[in-house]
Amino acid sequence: MAFTEVMERAAQGFDALGAAVLVVGLLWSVLLAVRAWRAEGGRRAYQALRESFGGVLLLSLEVLVAADLIRTVAVAPTLQNVAVLGLIVLIRTFLSFSLQVEIDGALPWRRALTSGAVHIARAAQGSGKGGDAG
Repeated sequence: MAFTEVMERAAQGFDALGAAVLVVGLLWSVLLAVRAWRAEGGRRAYQALRESFGGVLLLSLEVLVAADLIRTVAVAPTLQNVAVLGLIVLIRTFLSFSLQVEIDGALPWRRALTSGAVHIARAAQGSGKGGDAG
């Protein structure tokens, strides 16, 4: 198998992983929201769903960018493909920034540095607790 074929398969693997992260992440987020709803009510359930799925979206965007990067750099490194990759990265960066602001409720320079994984962990931890709402 040629190098470009191996890299194309690797890129396809990252594409599949990105899609799997979205599907599994959605199911996990809904599960966390249901647990939070039972423990603390609708408002906390909405927050858990929003925080956990927002983190999942950020993670899947990063995985999909990796797939595009492999495909562009290793498979077909033409000037046109690099320009398309640059546009895709710009769009996904804007989406990631928008999602992060939406999840945190604050601009990045007005909050502590956090990652998508922190939001998922916080949502998972909060969905199992009872009582401290308020």
